[in-house]
Amino acid sequence: MTYQREFERRLKVGLLGAGSHAYRNLLPAMNYLPVTLAAVCDTDAARARATGAQYGAASWYSKAGEMYRNEALDAVFISVSPELHPELACEAMEAGLHVWMEKPPAVRAQEVERMIRSRRDRVAVVGFKKAFMPATEKAIEIFADGKYGPLRSALAVYPTDVPAEGGKVLRERRITDWLLNGCHPLSFMVAVGGPIEAVSVHRGKSGGGSCVLEFAGGAIGNMHLAGGVSGAPMESYRLFGKSCCVTIENCLRVTLQRGIPFEYGRTTSYLLEGTDSGALVWEPQNSLATLENKSLFTQGIYAEMRHFCDAVLEGRPAGKGTLEFALEVMRVYEAALLSEGDRVEIERG
Repeated sequence: MTYQREFERRLKVGLLGAGSHAYRNLLPAMNYLPVTLAAVCDTDAARARATGAQYGAASWYSKAGEMYRNEALDAVFISVSPELHPELACEAMEAGLHVWMEKPPAVRAQEVERMIRSRRDRVAVVGFKKAFMPATEKAIEIFADGKYGPLRSALAVYPTDVPAEGGKVLRERRITDWLLNGCHPLSFMVAVGGPIEAVSVHRGKSGGGSCVLEFAGGAIGNMHLAGGVSGAPMESYRLFGKSCCVTIENCLRVTLQRGIPFEYGRTTSYLLEGTDSGALVWEPQNSLATLENKSLFTQGIYAEMRHFCDAVLEGRPAGKGTLEFALEVMRVYEAALLSEGDRVEIERG
């Protein structure tokens, strides 16, 4: 780990949107990134000024275009409402800047296609933190191993719902919880399972539902929609492969269940000799004030922002959280809205 004050090379960046999320998560994460915050822009000029003063930014603005024209920035971090992302991201990329933006990237999939056309040779990353969190990376590593992979089926449990009259939601560009928070488990499922061919959504008469995902690689996924339910853990995943099951509870505790060999009616102990069977468990040691315990790291926020910075500094395209990945997630999001119990195939140009 290198801290901001220790990097020899840094990006000169601007922050567009200094609201609660940026203040709680993005700005603190910059302590660990190769960046120098040069300017802050927010429609609330007083908030932009106060935030810039706190974090050492020499300039503040209330209009993005003015910041782009006046500051010789390398990149911009955008954290605003999703309906504003496409216009602001395209404006920044057309001004020659690299762009990191918070999820969701837009309200409609076609708006992500517009951003792809505007990107040219710029680096653009969308902050789908579930695709970057350490638990996700461990799951991908496990199923890439021929001993356990490939992935065969997956279950995600998340407190959200797919709203009814999805076509109307899309036409009216409504921002629902399915967009704002449903993209979390969707991005996890796409990151672990790959592209999705078809989606079908089924609702229970008493609430709740299921979003079935058919992966191009052959796996089947079920997103259990537990909207309106509170309590911990609020989020969990169960992934099944070759003689194994990986569980992720609350994005922290990762368990690889390798099974226990037995002979039915004969084996008398589940604790067999050796360490080649049973479960492996990874979880943070929260008794220590170290970085791997902090939510900026366990939730993937640091990793998504660092990936963006490294790609820009190294002059290479991003490998994760790309606009193409964002487009896949948005297509699945839209297909789920249109399902209404029917199987909807994902359309790709």
